[in-house]
Order: sequence, then structure tokens, then C-alpha cells
Amino acid sequence: MTPLIAVTGAGGQIGGRLARRLSERRVGARLLGRDPARLPELAGCVKAPPASYGDGEAVRQAVDGAGVLFLVSAHESADRVREHITAVDAAVAAGVERIVYISFLGAAPDATFTFARDHWHTEQHIRGTGLAYTFLRDSLYLAALPAMTGADGVIRGPAGDGRVAAAAHEDIADAAAAVLLGDGHDGATYDITGPEALTLAEAAAELSRVTGREIRYVPQTREEAYASRAGYGAPEWEVAGWVSSYEAIAAGELATVSDAVPRLTAHPAMSFADYLTLNPGSYRHLLP
Repeated sequence: MTPLIAVTGAGGQIGGRLARRLSERRVGARLLGRDPARLPELAGCVKAPPASYGDGEAVRQAVDGAGVLFLVSAHESADRVREHITAVDAAVAAGVERIVYISFLGAAPDATFTFARDHWHTEQHIRGTGLAYTFLRDSLYLAALPAMTGADGVIRGPAGDGRVAAAAHEDIADAAAAVLLGDGHDGATYDITGPEALTLAEAAAELSRVTGREIRYVPQTREEAYASRAGYGAPEWEVAGWVSSYEAIAAGELATVSDAVPRLTAHPAMSFADYLTLNPGSYRHLLP
């Protein structure tokens, strides 16, 4: 029998999709989230009491009795690594035997994208627990490409001519389901990407095609990028994450195209063009 799976972030884009896939396959799951009202009502799934990653006792109670923890990374914050460690330690205390963690492509202590460093530290802590684990290192989301385009039709950032093999939330959830329900994945790390690596200029051309207006990519220097985002009033660590995501593209760190999605799911990875066809709401703010 498949052990009970505790699904974090079940009210979000990846965890929610995964929960639906588990329900459809009649696999028992416990759904975790900070706000149970956002958790879906699904056959075979039980909502856990509210649990934020930073509250170790709440997480321990929420996952008690589960054999597997599906861990979606916490919202970006200055303390995200500490929150992840607290949640992982709580799962260990509750008797969880396996963790499947949604990490990030190229996670490393010196990754250009500052948030990818958080993922590396989290991976290291999970490894140190001695539990079975699988890491799914996804690229930027396809949904991010239209989202980073301003209402003026311009993508601005220091990405140069670099490429990004962005991935669909749907493919990440499918890959997670395959890993959770299949054998032979313990100790494995999979890069979850789209089928192609696009420059931001090529992404802008796709957006131009579907919106019927000109969408452009305007490269920035690092100084210009920081200056253009200063007005948001965001903390320094958050602005650094925004800017360094573009710099990681310029450095070639997000250009990897992996075959993990078709290997794990038996279907092709979603392209940006297909994503836009299936998700017209993603570019509604750009329509003339």
C-alpha cells in the first residue's frame, strides 16, 4: 500500500494540482496549508489543522501518521531556510520516512539567483536527516514570463541574450505524482524544465503573437534593474532575488533542457506557446 502522503502548499499552484492527481488515483493524502479554507475538497484527502513552516509543533501534528512529506518551498523570505529546516525537523519527529522536495534548477551555495541558494541549503539539511529523499529542481515557471511583462508591453531585466527553459506547474505536479507513486526515485535529483530554452526576446515574440500587440524585451544593466524596482518599497533581499533571477538567465544557469518530464510522466513537457493557448488569463493584462 502507498503510505499516507502529507502534501504541503495544497492550496497553491503545485500542491493543489498534486492533491487533485492523488485524489483521482485514489491515493490517501493529508493536505497542509496555513489557511485550511484555501485547501480543496477532494475525495480521499483530509485537511490538516493550520500549519506554517516556522511552527514546528504545528507541522509535527499536521504530518503525524504520514509516511511521506511532499514539501513545496515556502514563500520567499529572509528566513526561508530556517522555516524549511523547522518543517523538515518536525516531519522527522513525526516519523515521516521520505521527503520529496520542490527545489530549484541549479541550486548551489553560489548560485547567481539568490533564492536558489536557499534551496541548496534546504537540500543539504534534508540529506543530513538520513531519510529517503527525492529533489525536483524546477526551472522558472512558464507563468512567470507573462507576469514579468509590464502593462506597457515591455519585459525589463538584466538577462542579456541568455535562455530559460521555463516549466509548467502542470508538468511539475505530474512529475511529483510519478515520483511519489513510483519506485526507484530515492536519492534522485531531477531537473524539471520545459522542452525549449527561450531568450526573453523570443518569449516576447510569443506574447506578441497571442496578444496582437508588440511586446518587447529591453535589456537592463544591474544598476538600471535595481533603480527601476526601487519604487516598489520591497526589502533588499527581495529585490536582489528579482534582479538575480534575470542575471541567472544571462549567466546560462537556467538554459538547461531536461528530458525528466517526458521520462517521468510519459508525456511531452509543455511549451510556452502551448501554455499561452491553455492559459489566456495569464496575459490578460497585456491585451490591447
